[in-house]
Amino acid sequence: MADVSKSVFGPEGQLDILSGVNLAVAAGESFAIVGASGSGKTTLLGLLAGLDVPTTGSIRIDGQPLEGMDEEARAAVRRRLVGFVFQSFHLLPALTAEENVMLPLELEGDDNARDKSHAALEAVGLAARRRHYPAQLSGGEQQRVALARAFVHRPRILFADEPTGNLDQHTGEHVGDLLFEMNRQHHTTLILVTHDPRLAARCARQAELREGRLGVPA
Repeated sequence: MADVSKSVFGPEGQLDILSGVNLAVAAGESFAIVGASGSGKTTLLGLLAGLDVPTTGSIRIDGQPLEGMDEEARAAVRRRLVGFVFQSFHLLPALTAEENVMLPLELEGDDNARDKSHAALEAVGLAARRRHYPAQLSGGEQQRVALARAFVHRPRILFADEPTGNLDQHTGEHVGDLLFEMNRQHHTTLILVTHDPRLAARCARQAELREGRLGVPA
C-alpha cells in the first residue's frame, strides 16, 4: 500500500477518511491495526482486501495492483488469495456449519468441498457440530465456523475485522489462539483490526490509525 487516501463525498462536502497511508506486510507476518472507533480501521482493512478502491494511491496483493482492476477481477483475486473473518460472523442461517464452510469451495467447483469442510471444522474443534445450524451454536462456535470457512481454501492472507469483538474473554482468547496457530502452521499472513490490546500485542507488529494516518502506537 503506497500513499493511499480514501475520501467520501456527501451533502456537506468531502470527508477524508484516510490520508497518505503507507504499509507493507511481509508474507507470513502477523500485523495488527489499532485505533479509536471511527478512525477508519475497517475502511483500511477493506481497501487492503480489495473490497473497496482508494481515492488515490496504490495497493498490491501478491504483487498485483488492485486499483486497476474492476470488481470482478478483484473478486477473483480475493477468492484465490484472501480469507476474511468478520466480527458479526456472517454465516448463512439456512446452512449448516458444514455447508457454510463448503460454500466458497462449491463456488469454485471443488469436488472435494465436503471433505475439506470436515477437515477445516475438525481443525477448529467443531467436527461434531458440523450438522448444526448457526442458531444452534454459541457465539464462539459461530466465530470458529467463520474461521474455518475463511481458511478452508488455504488463503495466503487472512484478514480479520474485530474477530473477538463479540466474544467473552475466554472464548476470545481461544479464537485468537486459532488465528495465530493457522498463521504459524501455514505461514499465512495475518492482518487484523482490533480494539483488544492483548490480541494486538500477540502480533509481530502493530500500528495505530489516528486522524487518517498510520503510525506506531504511543
